[in-house]
Amino acid sequence: MRSPLKTVLSVTAAAGLVALAGCSSGPAETLDNGDQQNLSIAVFNGWPEGEAVSYLWASILEDKGYNVELEPADLSAGFVGLAGGDYDINLDIWLPVTHADQLEEYGDEIEDLGAWYTGATNNIAVNADAPIDSLDELAANADYFNNTIVGIEPGAGLTTQTENNVIPGYGLETLSFEPTSTAAMLTELKAATDAGEGIAVTLAHPHWAYNAFPIKDLADPKGALGVGEGIHSFSRSGFADDFPVVAGWLADFTMESEAMESLQEVLFSSGADSSEHAEIVEDWIAQNQDWVDGLTA
Repeated sequence: MRSPLKTVLSVTAAAGLVALAGCSSGPAETLDNGDQQNLSIAVFNGWPEGEAVSYLWASILEDKGYNVELEPADLSAGFVGLAGGDYDINLDIWLPVTHADQLEEYGDEIEDLGAWYTGATNNIAVNADAPIDSLDELAANADYFNNTIVGIEPGAGLTTQTENNVIPGYGLETLSFEPTSTAAMLTELKAATDAGEGIAVTLAHPHWAYNAFPIKDLADPKGALGVGEGIHSFSRSGFADDFPVVAGWLADFTMESEAMESLQEVLFSSGADSSEHAEIVEDWIAQNQDWVDGLTA
């Protein structure tokens, strides 16, 4: 019987991580494998792939005897905290495009542990029955989408790409671009697809919304949203000295789309109460035990 996850997160089904309750603290202890025992993971608010993989590793590490603290943080605060040593690791940094500005500012103060997911993409997604398939058709069909593109957080790399590249690149200046939040975007996406209405949103793979809603990505023939990216684990400076075993596990860690989207979907699309999320992760691990065990073999 696996031990219950000690770290409990309060999460909304749509937006993910919003609060934290119940973490271990105290003086640094050392495990038999030479690693320190207490470890903190910065988790970007509203980034479900990062929330899901952080839940996964928190459960794995707690089972190995670590005391894991999951720290919700907005994007900017997460980078500041990682660079300043307030957090040990973050598992959701996109390269080479999405977090390029943050890496330019903080890259000398944090360490890349490697990419665990490749082929991540930024996209403009629309309802699956929309009459267009490409961004170069969007301007001529703006009325169908209420002359609006619904965005996520203003500081996100996807938001910057949409403002600086997509809108001028495809002549979309007459559309209203509305950066809101991931939670608000998903709420509007659900309402529109439930009602059979047209909607255009900023979205990225991997994301559970692709399994939950009837949507499709618009082709980007001009490459305004960039090429496929890698999702990397980064640490504070000196992390590998304090956690050589965990650093090695994360350096070797990879996850395929099917597993990533499966984990996200069971966590965030079911409407489960946040108090159930730790148990949901444990159930998912049990159903994928051989693969999970291989991550620390």
